[in-house]
Amino acid sequence: MDGNGRWAKRRGLPRTAGHTAGEEALADVVRTAARRNIGWLTVFGFSTENWVRPPSEVRHILGLHRKLFGRIEELNANNVRVNWIGRPFDEPGSRTPKSVQRAILQAIEDTKGNTGMVLTVAFDYGSRAEIARAARRAHPLDVDSVTTEMYDPALPPVDVLVRTSGESRVSNFLLWQAANARVYFTDCSWPDFGATQLDEALALVAKTAQPDHGATT
Repeated sequence: MDGNGRWAKRRGLPRTAGHTAGEEALADVVRTAARRNIGWLTVFGFSTENWVRPPSEVRHILGLHRKLFGRIEELNANNVRVNWIGRPFDEPGSRTPKSVQRAILQAIEDTKGNTGMVLTVAFDYGSRAEIARAARRAHPLDVDSVTTEMYDPALPPVDVLVRTSGESRVSNFLLWQAANARVYFTDCSWPDFGATQLDEALALVAKTAQPDHGATT
């Protein structure tokens, strides 16, 4: 979900305003994705590298995440189940504040009975750290055993990876799970991302699922 700061700068607003707009865009995308009967939506909320941002910006983002995890009534209304991946709270190196930990755990508990889309928020997350941890824990060291040691082994392979704000590269996000994913690049900044862009990304998956009538053997 890239481009919040640049979105704000173009409007003469502080970066924090961009993050606030991005949080509202996420809420709208969650509602739209639930209506589209998407099974899994995973979003990169806060990376292991984001802690180096200015403290005031980090505090604002943390507050937005507490707000996001607190939207229980809306999540339940859309039959959305909350999930989380990131550095485990009880392991060395974890930096997730207690207030955010409580919000995450409460949201998971309050939505666990929902049967619709699984919304996974990656917070204090870095894919390379996840893979390195899984490799240390895997025995024997092979693809299957590493997969079972991911933060959430139930997370399915990624069908389509979305990158916003004109960035034509992938980030340190779900590198293991996205090995065979389609990638949707858009110039649209995250606060402006909506149903149109989501449907364009989903179209990549639909196109892949269709038989190639022009193929020959």
